[in-house]
Amino acid sequence: MRNRLLMLLACILLVAGNLSGKEKIETFEVGKGIFLLNGEPFVVKAAEVHYPRIPRPYWEHRIKMCKALGMNTLCLYVFWNIHEQRPGEFDFTGNNDIAAFCRLAQKHGMYVIVRPGPYVCAEWEMGGLPWWLLRKKDIRLREGDPYFLERVELFEKEVGKQLADLQLSRGGNIIMVQVENEYGSYGTDKEYVSQIRDIVRRAGFTDVPLFQCDWASNFTNNGLDDLLWTMNFGTGANIDKQFAKLKQLRPDSPLMCSEYWSGWFDKWGARHETRPAEAMVSGLREMLDKGISFSLYMTHGGTSFGHWAGANSPGFAPDVTSYDYDAPISESGRATPKYYQLRTMMAAYSSKRLPAVPREIPSMAVPASYFRFTGYAPIESGVDTTLFSRNIKTMEEMNMGWGSVLYTTTLPEIKTPSVLTLYDCHDYAQVFINGEFVGKIDRVLYEQSLPLPAVKAGDRLTILVEAMGRINFGRAIKDYKGITEKVVISTEVGGHETAYDLKNWSLSLLPDDYQHAKRALETARTDELKQGSLPLNRGYYLGYFDVKKTDDTFLDLSSWGKGQVYVNGHAIGRFWNIGPQQTLYVPGCWLKKGRNEVIVLDIVGPSKKEMQGLKEPILNQLNNVKPKTHRAKGEELDLQGETPVCTGEFAGGNGWQEVGFEKPVSGRYVCIEALGAHDGKELACIAELYLTDAQGERLSREGWTVRYADSEETGKGNRAADKLYDLQESTYWSTGRKSPYPHSVVIDLGGEYTLGGLQYLPRMEEGAPGSIKGYRIYVKSTPFKL
Repeated sequence: MRNRLLMLLACILLVAGNLSGKEKIETFEVGKGIFLLNGEPFVVKAAEVHYPRIPRPYWEHRIKMCKALGMNTLCLYVFWNIHEQRPGEFDFTGNNDIAAFCRLAQKHGMYVIVRPGPYVCAEWEMGGLPWWLLRKKDIRLREGDPYFLERVELFEKEVGKQLADLQLSRGGNIIMVQVENEYGSYGTDKEYVSQIRDIVRRAGFTDVPLFQCDWASNFTNNGLDDLLWTMNFGTGANIDKQFAKLKQLRPDSPLMCSEYWSGWFDKWGARHETRPAEAMVSGLREMLDKGISFSLYMTHGGTSFGHWAGANSPGFAPDVTSYDYDAPISESGRATPKYYQLRTMMAAYSSKRLPAVPREIPSMAVPASYFRFTGYAPIESGVDTTLFSRNIKTMEEMNMGWGSVLYTTTLPEIKTPSVLTLYDCHDYAQVFINGEFVGKIDRVLYEQSLPLPAVKAGDRLTILVEAMGRINFGRAIKDYKGITEKVVISTEVGGHETAYDLKNWSLSLLPDDYQHAKRALETARTDELKQGSLPLNRGYYLGYFDVKKTDDTFLDLSSWGKGQVYVNGHAIGRFWNIGPQQTLYVPGCWLKKGRNEVIVLDIVGPSKKEMQGLKEPILNQLNNVKPKTHRAKGEELDLQGETPVCTGEFAGGNGWQEVGFEKPVSGRYVCIEALGAHDGKELACIAELYLTDAQGERLSREGWTVRYADSEETGKGNRAADKLYDLQESTYWSTGRKSPYPHSVVIDLGGEYTLGGLQYLPRMEEGAPGSIKGYRIYVKSTPFKL
């Protein structure tokens, strides 16, 4: 009898629990001027975090850190290329288990905004698009290309299988889903954006509001009537100005900053980026006072482990491994001073006491004496496949996504010094003749050529090309790797210029994953150094270190050259001794008590074969790299005798301005001479600059380079003149302090163009600091006199 009563009670409790679950089903909708959660006004306070950039054992810690900061929502991208690394093979397990991440957020009372792409940017390899799309050479990315859309739909259906049932109306915690990402910075194509919207709906995201994000300057270009519109802008921006046009067009729409940039990302060879905490907190406070929802990008950036860091454009500016972003929560999950300043402010806008800040995951130092390197294999040991081809091939044509390629051929006799040119090298090439190092060609530095000595017929030319992250922003995301066109040697024979288009290549592939690194060391003798056909030091190093505890640490790579590191089979990331990042974050959850394995693939070779673990990261140490400026010693621009094509004054304040020339003019070199500032001070700043053709259409800036700038602020930040055209409205060229007007910058367009005018964007901050007033514009077909 007692057992029957217990069973009856259990059934009653089960039914009650199910009913209780149904009662907890919530609603989220777009109301008049505000979001509504369960019918009540709700301000979204979202923290942007990226699950692949956080080791899964640390997910819960990072979620609790965001909640303790006062956030009620997590915002996250879905990274297509990490889930479908080969066509049709989908992986949503382990660190890719996005559904588990969302459920963990729900466990801690956090809602989720999902941004499923297909393009995400995020300073991530190819902006989240899979490299294998490039095997179809005529593919049109992020357009209505049938093959592209077919693959997008297949992927989004898989995302729907993982996440559609986690929408709020189905008992989950997903409240909004984004369509595409900042498409206005890529093009104008409402039909394509509509196609992506429909794909997202067909994937099952039908129960929550769909939205699209863009910048205040371009959001109307692709804005769909049936989607919510949100704005993206950064710390210090004039918030009222950012929302002014949206409020005019949709006065009843809730306002949301879907990316409020807390800091910025770092690039190899440039200073570590920071943004002031006071400006970030002030902007968030203003939005909260005005009932504006936001997502703080990034609240916690984490790490682009392995080969997942991308690159910026125009030009080629690869991103470092750390995605610290100067965010409130550091790369390793620590609460920074920025965090506590923000938490204090956020507490004032919470009806409940904020949760306690989670205990910090400790870090440890591992002395250099604990490390012992016992094995070495020359770089050729990592060759997976060797192909033979008359013509050069890219990595994609050889069905490899990441790694390096050894291009080898024999040379004709060339009795005089010559010039070797790679059309084009993507991304870092080292050149050898008969195994002797000749020089390097670095895409970051716009290098294409190097001098060669005289050579004999049959001499062996080897070019080792390492691919870094594919460009993740703008039209240049179609970024093939390896040597992308041809290799040419130019010389003078009998008084005539002669060019040799080299053919008949041996192509050896070196993938950069752990399995190939381990195999390379196993096939070579690991008890002694073994000389390969390329100079010693370039290759794979096997080592061990012993620890008594498994705290986080930061591997010091400052004595190593350039390459990748693997710890206990985990791809830790890229290193490059130029900096600014000199350490790689090693999560303690990937270590074990006792012996730990470390493998270093160094394509350049170390200066010292030593390593240590530090308690703190080194993120701002440039080695042998001067801050990037565009004025050689002794250069002085001489505009005497030059006639401007346009003279006038810009208006004060924020926002884009356009200047039309009296008549179209042709030229390759453009000089903007700033005569004075609206505030009467010395500083001159430009956030973005475009030139237009005779029809008023913007010209591509992909071939632009800065030939000269009279002054650039590179001592305390990355404010060189190439920020004029870096596709980022929140970064800017700034002259240095105590550098008086006039200020000039000269741009080489890379070719002759017919120009009809100019578009200028001052800084985004309120009052537009450094806003230029008087100007003169010059256009020439030949270089300006320096």
